[in-house]
Amino acid sequence: MDAKDVLITFPELLLWFPLISGLIAFFLKKGNSAKNWALVSSFITLAIGITSLFFLDNKYFNLNNVSYYWMPSIGSSFALKYDGMARLLCLLNAIAFPLVFLSTYRQNYKNSNRFYGLMLLTQAGLAGVFCAMDALIFYFFWELALIPVYFLSSIWGGERRIQATFKFFIYTFAGSLLLLAGIIYVYLHTPEQSFSLNSFMQANLPGAAGKFAFWLFFIAFAIKMPVFPFHTWQPDAYEQSPTGVTMILSGVMVKMGLYAVIRWLIPVFPAATAGFANLIIWLSVIGMIYASFLAWKQDDLKRLVAYSSIAHIGLMCAAIFVINESGLDGVMVQMFNHGVNVIALWIVIELIERNFGTRKISELGGLATIAPALTVFLVIAALANIALPLTNAFIGEFLMFSALFQHGKFVTAFALISIIFAAVYTLNMIQKVFYGELNSGISATPVLGKGAVTALAVIVIIIFVAGVYPKPMIQLAQDSVNLFFNRLKGL
Repeated sequence: MDAKDVLITFPELLLWFPLISGLIAFFLKKGNSAKNWALVSSFITLAIGITSLFFLDNKYFNLNNVSYYWMPSIGSSFALKYDGMARLLCLLNAIAFPLVFLSTYRQNYKNSNRFYGLMLLTQAGLAGVFCAMDALIFYFFWELALIPVYFLSSIWGGERRIQATFKFFIYTFAGSLLLLAGIIYVYLHTPEQSFSLNSFMQANLPGAAGKFAFWLFFIAFAIKMPVFPFHTWQPDAYEQSPTGVTMILSGVMVKMGLYAVIRWLIPVFPAATAGFANLIIWLSVIGMIYASFLAWKQDDLKRLVAYSSIAHIGLMCAAIFVINESGLDGVMVQMFNHGVNVIALWIVIELIERNFGTRKISELGGLATIAPALTVFLVIAALANIALPLTNAFIGEFLMFSALFQHGKFVTAFALISIIFAAVYTLNMIQKVFYGELNSGISATPVLGKGAVTALAVIVIIIFVAGVYPKPMIQLAQDSVNLFFNRLKGL
């Protein structure tokens, strides 16, 4: 069939399939039917994502783009674009959910049909955010991704879930209101009264008007990443959410904010970006040091990984605002690799808590003697997380620090302190949890489960393959990097 005659495109498949699957899951109430349905659905979505990698050429334009009128009276169209950045993040989204469902397969949830239905709706919302080219559609999927997480955390979370979820709700609700206000404000200044990205880039927003709108958008995106000082909701939410939800929050959902800065914020507000870039870079770097120091002081494994994630996101945010091609290449690669690595860490933490009944570093020790396989997985994932050479995170961090160095030597030297902290808290955690004498309170022989082992094995393969040969990933996102800089030149 000719690509011109396609009935449905890749972005539509990646959006509608998990959306419809999620709605179906709500009606599957017998035994493990919802769990099995979600797992099968996630593998089909992954197959769609992998298949799309074979249709990159421009001759498949109609397979990768869709635009039809949704609300023409107000200038909004259902526009989706499946370019390199969208493809990379949708692939991460497609990989993450089967990894989550496999690794937590042994976990039983009350009203599991609702749990898995909400998870699949979240996957659909994320795909929509990564592909949207219309601001109103972007906002719709932004909310579709966030709202299910609120219910997932508040119903199936830990003992302090209500407090943590309330904080999460306040932050994200405030961010959503600011984003909506910003979208409407820019829309009213577009020449065609249109919500399309192209119209937003042509909006007449001189001086103070542009700066005002810039901060409406940036704060909304900064909350979602999150970056300092908008990060305080994150450690509590990560700690109290079900581990499967935490995997999606930290592995995929935080990339919404980074993606939005690249796709929407900087191209729409280039002048304001130039004026505030240095401030945001410094905020991001300060956040890296602050989060790394707090990670070093944590006794809870979940909170340690949560603060570590804030530090990594801070580096990506700083590299974006350097406005440097190699830096943006690094961000593109690192968005994917960070997602994979942090999911591996959460899987190991889930296995530790499930088998030994605690996440506290002070209550663990010597696990290598009774769980050698778990030790190997954790060490590989942890060293990849701190960007050891030949692991997948190395090339991304190298490119981002190189770009930051070109921007300013002093800010780079300050940022590099976070690498020292990362090595300290990572090696300290490995030593205290897995080596030394076996803690007297630990007697059980761990049961890892085939699903968790399979998920971790897949991640280890990705870590080394992407670490040794990162070129395909960089090339995949190159069209988005080129488009980003071409847009800036044309404004």
